[in-house]
Amino acid sequence: MKVLQSRINQVYKVIESSYDGIYITDGNANTIFLNRAYEEITGMKRSEMIGKNMRYLENNNYISKSGTLMVLEKKQNNTVTIEQKFKTGKTALVSSSPIFDDTGVITMVVTNVRNVTELYELKEQLKKNKELTEKYYSQLEAMRKQLLNFSDLIAEDDNMIKTLEMARKVAKVDTTVLLLGETGVGKEKVAKYIHKNSIRSGNSFIKIDCGSIPNNLIESELFGYEGGAFTGANKAGKIGLFELADGGTIFLDEVGELTLSMQVKLLRVLQEGEIKRVGGISTIKVDVRIISATNRNLKDMVEKNAFREDLYYRLNVVPITIAPLRNRRGDIEPLINHFLNIFNKKYDFHKIITCGAVDSLKEYKWPGNVRELKNIIERVVIMSTGHKILRSDLPIKEIWSGNKAELGIEDKNITLKEAVEKLEESLIENAFKKYGNVRSAAEELGINASTLVRKRKRYKNKYMLKK
Repeated sequence: MKVLQSRINQVYKVIESSYDGIYITDGNANTIFLNRAYEEITGMKRSEMIGKNMRYLENNNYISKSGTLMVLEKKQNNTVTIEQKFKTGKTALVSSSPIFDDTGVITMVVTNVRNVTELYELKEQLKKNKELTEKYYSQLEAMRKQLLNFSDLIAEDDNMIKTLEMARKVAKVDTTVLLLGETGVGKEKVAKYIHKNSIRSGNSFIKIDCGSIPNNLIESELFGYEGGAFTGANKAGKIGLFELADGGTIFLDEVGELTLSMQVKLLRVLQEGEIKRVGGISTIKVDVRIISATNRNLKDMVEKNAFREDLYYRLNVVPITIAPLRNRRGDIEPLINHFLNIFNKKYDFHKIITCGAVDSLKEYKWPGNVRELKNIIERVVIMSTGHKILRSDLPIKEIWSGNKAELGIEDKNITLKEAVEKLEESLIENAFKKYGNVRSAAEELGINASTLVRKRKRYKNKYMLKK
């Protein structure tokens, strides 16, 4: 008898030391035993439970549902597993198994209660981590695409230096900025400069070209959408660019192209700091700095009711006007050398540009600004045949049509032959004046010295005959 009692005590100690909760009822669902782990998981005491029927406990909300009752209802030799939540805030996986006597009657139901709260929390954390990973990947991908060919600003002209001084000053404060200027002056470069010098520099810089996104897609691109929000939408939904830029900077290029309906939604972001996904119900808080840019006169658009006045004043807190390239000629030569280095590396060339070619480029009016200069340098690097890029390698249509005063061909009645002769004479005389000797001038023009002497003599004789 003592030996049996000793064994019973040992089994009791084993059950008491179990990490899982153990709960035992008789065949009528009356509670006959529960261990300490069950008390810790559920927050319920033995004194409250012993003798209580499971139907009473379920009906009085001690437990959400009873695996024991399910076992007794089925009356089969099967384990029932359910999920239960308790007032402690813990979630448990509950497995109830019947015990039969020799006649097939259920005499007890033993329930194992395993605390899976940490597993559920881990699962939730993994889900959040996955969402964050997807978000960070999207941010990195957006940044990678935008910064692929990014280079620092070139600024040696006084006008541009003053602009950058203003940009650096405004970068230190977290306010909206409106960049104004013609197409191609470098508004995106200045926006990136502001971002890099701001407290947000460690976070995303996302560019949105308001003029290139179709009107029916721009809202979903900017604010994202919920799964199934419209035909063809991703079932999982999509994060919008404003969410991707959370903590960073949004650059709204060509903001004047936004429709009035989108202007209203943008105004909400500026006023409330929140967005709503397409097809969504709840709002999402976003912390972004907005830098916008336009080559249009927004004030005129406001007067014509093409742009909202309240949005205009929200965007126009600090306006910065970027001068066109023709008004910052001190930047032309540094930009020429900068782009020349870029395209030499890109195409594995080692070309240099002559002073005569640089002078012609500096005299051009540059209606397309820095973007046009970059395109022309790329073209002459590719198309020029020699090691040196000569004045004659420059595209006649773009460059020389912009420098008519130098060519002396303002007369509309001039013939093609006369225009070519005037151009040739002008090039020869300019090169000779610049270098003071035949050899250097001929090398500049890409001809031999004897040809230059012969042509120069012919034009001088022609001039003497006219006199």
